[in-house]
Parts: sequence; structure tokens; C-alpha cells
Amino acid sequence: MSQALQEEERDGAAVLDEPTVPVRAGWTTSLSLATLAVFMAFMTPIQILLPLQLQHIDPHGKSGALSLVTGLGALVAVVVNPLAGALSDRTTSRFGRRRPWVLGGALAGAAGLAVTAAQHSVAGVAVGWCLGQAGLNAMLAGVTTPIADRVPLSQRAQVSGWTGLMQSFGLVLGALITTLLVTGVWSGYGTLAVLTVVLALPFVLRHPEPALPRALRPAFDGRAFLRSFWVSPRLHPDFGWAWLTRFLINLGNALGTLYLFYFLSDAVHYGDPGTGVLILTVVYTLFAALTAIPVGRVSDRVGRRKSFVVLCSVVMAVAAVLLALEHTWPAALAAAAVLGAGYGVYLAVDQALVTQVLPQARDRAKDLGVINIANSGPQVLAPALAAPIIANLGGYTGLYLATALVTLLGGLLVRRVRGVA
Repeated sequence: MSQALQEEERDGAAVLDEPTVPVRAGWTTSLSLATLAVFMAFMTPIQILLPLQLQHIDPHGKSGALSLVTGLGALVAVVVNPLAGALSDRTTSRFGRRRPWVLGGALAGAAGLAVTAAQHSVAGVAVGWCLGQAGLNAMLAGVTTPIADRVPLSQRAQVSGWTGLMQSFGLVLGALITTLLVTGVWSGYGTLAVLTVVLALPFVLRHPEPALPRALRPAFDGRAFLRSFWVSPRLHPDFGWAWLTRFLINLGNALGTLYLFYFLSDAVHYGDPGTGVLILTVVYTLFAALTAIPVGRVSDRVGRRKSFVVLCSVVMAVAAVLLALEHTWPAALAAAAVLGAGYGVYLAVDQALVTQVLPQARDRAKDLGVINIANSGPQVLAPALAAPIIANLGGYTGLYLATALVTLLGGLLVRRVRGVA
């Protein structure tokens, strides 16, 4: 083997090493802005723009149309996110493995949002939203993995707290934009499309990352590539339990938030449900901010993750029970505060936990993409579960009781993870 090839492999191995050098505030800020972009583009349409657009297109079938569109989009996410992650792991660009996917995904996601805005049929909205989901999930693969790539364990929950908080802040900023700053569905989608690209640029342009040497990229074998997406829970039980925990907690979150707009309109009888969603999201995000960073610091300091996940699941289940029992505006405000406090803990600690159960360093983005199926998969399943629950099992009371049970079960199962404290 030539000396140049040996040096290239040694440098590549360093790319795959467990990180030990602390990241700086500027790096965390830029990654957080990119994360804000992707979740603002994800969640604002689901919470506000798609319900408004579909209500105008099909007033009588709005609930079924929303379930169809969001379910198909989530199905695209289930496929694209791990696929983009796997390709990211194999990327040998001189710009690094993650940044090309962040920028390319942002551009593709913005284009998908623009296509969605121009549609006037349920089928057209579904196609546009699926295109947007494909681009945004490629971007998500790029913004999720740098924490495992670059952040040492002593900082991981704290940095995860900042990036996780952007998920909630994305809802607030997106709701402010689409309810107060711009009017109309088209302008809302267009503004989100522009911001998705603009907010991704600081991380892409200001923070170079080491390239993966071509010598360390394995030869492509289609069958082996497809098999790699199955991570055996028998061989990697901690990964399996962490995946199931995340799936159940996110299923509970999806069940509880998918019909929030209609819950405020039909059960609470709030006069302006769009503004109501905004107010609840602000309360939710404020309380998430109060817990995410402090709890992340404590988790990093004591080196414990699982007990905090159990705690957050209990808190979130309490919020769901409150919504199940009281269909009033004050109860909704209180539930938003409790839910935000619990989810803030979850955002910080669970992401740190899953980065500690990844099977191989060279497959970090692919394995995190498989983990992220536990985020997008519930978006496919939740509409199929929520609609019959509302119709046949107690309406919104039944829906939120189911939310509490699923969330609590997810938190309890995290105790089966053995390799993380």
C-alpha cells in the first residue's frame, strides 16, 4: 500500500473516531439554525397551512384529506431519511459528508413547498407535500448526524437540547409568520421555502468538516446496501429498545397534535383556532426552553439519560390526560405548559441517548436515519389510529387518553436499554 493511501486511510479513521474536542457556541448556533429551518418547514404546514388549504379545497372531508396528505408525506420520510443518511455516510465530497446534503435538501424541500402552495386539489397537495418531504428529509439526515460526528459525550445532551428546542421554536416562528406576518396560504409556503434555504447557509458556509477519503468508502453492493438498513434488535438490543421508545413517544405526540387545529375548533370552540394553535405553541415552547438546556447540562454532568426519559414520559402523559378530561381553553393552556416542560427534557436527553447506541461509526447517518423512522413512522400510523378513535372510541377524550397510554409505555421501555445509564 502506498504511503499516500496509508495517510488517507489514517485521516479517514480520524473522521470516524469518537469526538473528544468540545464544539464552540458558533458551531452549535449554526447547526441550531439549520435544524430550525427544517422543522419550521416540516411542522408549520402540518399544523396550520395544510389544514387551511385542505379546508378550502374540501370542507366536508378535511379531516380525511389531512390524514391522507400527512400520512403519505410521512411514508416518504420513512424511506428518504435513512436512504439519504446512508448516501451521506458514503459521500466523499471535499465539502464533507453532511453539508452537501444539508444544502441540497434545503433547496429540494423549498421547491416542494412551492409546488404544494400552487395546488388546488387534494391529490395535488399530496404530491407537492411528498416532494417537500423528500427534500426536507434529505436535509434532516444532514443536520441530525453532526452531533454524533462532532460533539463529545460531555456536551451531547446540552447541544441536543439546543437543536431539539429548535423543533418547538420552529412551530412558533412558523405560526407567527403564517398567522401574523403574511396572509394567505401561498405566501406562507413561499416564506417558509425562502427561510429554509437562508437558515441552512450559516452551517453550510461557515463550518467546514473533514472529508471521507475515497479509500475508506466501501465498494457498492446493492444487496448489501439494502440489507444494511435492517439493524437487528437481537444483535443490537440497545438500538432496538431506543428505537421503540422513540417510536412510542413520538406516536403519542403525533396523536396529540395532529388534530389540534380541529380540537380547538370543534371541541373547545375557540373562535380563531389558528391563533389558538399559535398561543399554545408559544406556551409549549417557553416551557420546553425552561427545561431542555438545564436538564441537558445536568444529564451531561451526571452521565445519566434513561431516568430523564422516564420522567418526561410521565409528565407528557399527565398533559394528555388533562386534555382528555377538560375541553376548555384554560385546560388547553395548562396542558401546553406541562407538555412543553416534559418534551423539553425529552428533546435534550433522548437524542443524546440514541447517539450512544449506534452500532458503527461509519454508518452514523444511516443508523440515525433508521432511528428517525421512529419520528416519521408515527406520522403514518397516527392518522390511521386517530380518525377511528375520534369517530368510535370517545372522540377527543378517547384520543388523548390513548396519547397518554402510548407515551407512558414508551418512557417505561427505555429502561430496557442496558448500555446507557
